[in-house]
Parts: sequence; structure tokens; C-alpha cells
Amino acid sequence: MVTTTYQVQGMTCGHCVNSVSTEVGAIQGVADVQVDLATGRVTVTSESPLDDKSVRAAIDEAGYDLVEA
Repeated sequence: MVTTTYQVQGMTCGHCVNSVSTEVGAIQGVADVQVDLATGRVTVTSESPLDDKSVRAAIDEAGYDLVEA
């Protein structure tokens, strides 16, 4: 398993957390998604490393912005 943490901008409430969790969780190979609303960190556990484009697209679909590292 691989764990990767992303920084997401624009989340302000529980609905935001649910939206991001649902969209990122739908990516093939994702086993777990943990969202820390206070810090904007999204920690994703997956079977193998994820394509950053897929993660960015999922976060965009949820209505938020992935912050460049």
C-alpha cells in the first residue's frame, strides 16, 4: 500500500469533506481517503502510486483546488 498526502484549497465544511472523499475514493485502486478539514490535507491510501492527473481531476470535480507542492 502507498500513502500520499495532498494539500487541497477551498474546503470549509463537512459537505466539502464528503465531496472530496467521494470523488477521490472513486479512483481505481484507492483503499482509503482521510480528509483533515482544519489543515486542508487529504491523505490517500492506494494499492499503487496514483497518477497526479487523476487526483487533480477528482478534486476539481468535487469543486476544490489541488495545491502544487
